[in-house]
Amino acid sequence: MDQRAEAWYRRRTTHWQEWPLGRLLELKRREGTRISVVIPARNEERTVASVVGPLHRALVTDAPLVDELVVIDSDSTDGTAAAAAAAGAVVHRAGDIAPSLGSYPGKGEALWKSLLVTRGDLLVFVDADLTQWGPHFVTGLLGPLLAEPVVQLVKGFYARVRTEADGSVSTEGGRVTELVARPLLSLWWPHLAGVVQPLAGEWGARRSLMESLHVPVGYGVELAALLDTASRHGLDALAQVDLGSRAHKHQANHDLAVMAAELLAVAARRHGGPHRLIPGETLEQFDRDGGELRQRSRAVPMDERPPAESVAGSLRLASTTE
Repeated sequence: MDQRAEAWYRRRTTHWQEWPLGRLLELKRREGTRISVVIPARNEERTVASVVGPLHRALVTDAPLVDELVVIDSDSTDGTAAAAAAAGAVVHRAGDIAPSLGSYPGKGEALWKSLLVTRGDLLVFVDADLTQWGPHFVTGLLGPLLAEPVVQLVKGFYARVRTEADGSVSTEGGRVTELVARPLLSLWWPHLAGVVQPLAGEWGARRSLMESLHVPVGYGVELAALLDTASRHGLDALAQVDLGSRAHKHQANHDLAVMAAELLAVAARRHGGPHRLIPGETLEQFDRDGGELRQRSRAVPMDERPPAESVAGSLRLASTTE
């Protein structure tokens, strides 16, 4: 491993048990810090309440750590919004947030739009499809942010529990991480090779950082935030926390291929490579249907939102003149 990556790993890697709730409450009180938990969701009616409910009980009702628990509903066609609201979340439909700015489908879009409706100084992002997890995901990620002012972004990592087709259980999840993200870091950004799971959906950041970043509208948001934070603020601005284990639903390989293409485009843009990001680019895929080979084109999201701080002023001005 690159010597810088190895030194960073030793210095900036902790375990969630090192951040007890009582200590976090004291740090929050001392600094007057506001905390928002944001859950992006699209058609997660089956699981979203089981994520929102325990967080609300543990970190809003039982202990006043989280000030806002927000679900950004990304154009769901099921009962995601109602289930999240019933479990205790404040729910915003992504397309209804600053409609004058338009709307894109995608996870990054939901996270970017969340910056326009939340107030927390610290933000923790949690996926809505978790089935094996705990509120310690949030407390663990908040630890380095509350305790160390230099830390700007905290990544979670965990054993990814996956149930195979035959019913057996494996911890070898994270296919796009291992086949795309980690090779990219090792080859182009070896000083970041100590980041265990660069695409982890559970991560935390300072609002000031998030509002300064360009945000890819799709699945490239996590990689972009990692690369841009390291580039602007250095390795010491990053930390990571072992959150134990995590289970969630897994996507088909053809869907993961679109995610992989997004990541390659995000990386190429930041590495200064020759790839031109052309709106409307597609990924060509092939599969068999009844023995017949069929080809299909899948759109690859290439758009990135500008820093939220660049639009906040114009939105405030528009609201005062309406």
